[in-house]
Amino acid sequence: MAIHRCTQCGHLAEVSNDQIGVRLSCPQCGAAGTAHDTVMYVGKLLERYFASRREIEALREIDKTSPTASPPSTTATLPADFDAYNSQTLSTAEQHEGLRRWFAARRIKADFDLDAVNTTGFFDEAADLLSEDLAMSGDLLGRLRWAYRKDVNFLNIKLSDMSQKDGQAYNALCQKLYSYSFFAKYNYQRNDKLIRLNLQPAPAVRRFFEGGWLEWRAFMAMLNLCQERKLAFSCARNAKVVFENEDLHELDVVFLINDILICIECKSGEFRHDIEKMTRLRRKLGLGKRQFIVCATDMDDTQATGMTAMYELSFVTPDTLMPLLQQSLTGPAPR
Repeated sequence: MAIHRCTQCGHLAEVSNDQIGVRLSCPQCGAAGTAHDTVMYVGKLLERYFASRREIEALREIDKTSPTASPPSTTATLPADFDAYNSQTLSTAEQHEGLRRWFAARRIKADFDLDAVNTTGFFDEAADLLSEDLAMSGDLLGRLRWAYRKDVNFLNIKLSDMSQKDGQAYNALCQKLYSYSFFAKYNYQRNDKLIRLNLQPAPAVRRFFEGGWLEWRAFMAMLNLCQERKLAFSCARNAKVVFENEDLHELDVVFLINDILICIECKSGEFRHDIEKMTRLRRKLGLGKRQFIVCATDMDDTQATGMTAMYELSFVTPDTLMPLLQQSLTGPAPR
């Protein structure tokens, strides 16, 4: 059978196949119209239906990611009584919503570990402690990484070769880390000037000593800056992002402030082989050079300045991280 639909009044009727292509008068209003093959007519209707459906879905997605959309807010300000070093305030889906929208608007799927920004533990305090004297903490971290790598569960550290001042500071560092439960046991033999440490087997502690401490250091530096300036933001640690071509990347520290994304990649070991990979990632995210920061311990300030001039990334040491973050939040980020 064929079908005849009046374009004037909408009357719909079946007609014989020999009337396909013939102009017929509508029995209801008298307007002339052409009869069509039923299968072809339904096929055209379905094409229009699915095209309209795709357009509606696209508009919905734009509405979700629009910075002018109302609830929920894309960024949030900190409460007046916020304690950066002891809070679960940031560990919510709502707090991460601004970042999710920013990535979704660029067709990037983001997966967040909400607990990664929970500061009620001692990871943040320990990271700041290790940052106070990078030369001394670097020696301790090197010993700990070696022990974990070799599956050795204890360390003996002689302080007799150090000056009295340095030995006291080294011992104080180990004692403080033990008070934060980063060691299973701690003992100082004063007569022998010997520190005995039993390592914690917990994976979270091992990850912290193998490089996570630097991520916490960068995260807390940015968080303190946002609190000091009373900025609205959305933040995450260890965010996993998947691009349209299914490339997966993990971002160490990300903050979204005034629709400007700042990404901090933290490298506590050799990183030069990753420079091209990080450069490609910066371009894929559409970030300016000052928005993609590489914070590395395996270089000095002079090397960081030189590498920043050579490559499309901003290189800093833990000591020069804060000045660059302050610059990144002043005015529009340069391309």
